Amino acid sequence: MRTASARARIARAILAVALLVTAVWVNAVTLIEAYGSGPPHYGRTTNMDKWTDPLPWLLPLNAVVIAAVLVLTLAPRRTAAKQPRQPKAD
Repeated sequence: MRTASARARIARAILAVALLVTAVWVNAVTLIEAYGSGPPHYGRTTNMDKWTDPLPWLLPLNAVVIAAVLVLTLAPRRTAAKQPRQPKAD
């Protein structure tokens, strides 16, 4: 039987993986649409006057996702390290 802290750790890990998968998916879809899948940069060169670079908003999005994943994985360890351990009652 898992303790509450183990279940919380698993939930945080699942949430972190879901955030990473979502970020990779958003990046892939956006970059494929921006640069096209045809001959060299087909999507970008057909309507160059309407094309916008997706990187200025993808980079901050990636930074937020990385920060969220770090908080989900590292913050519980830091708070656990600050709390004194309780002796086991035998």
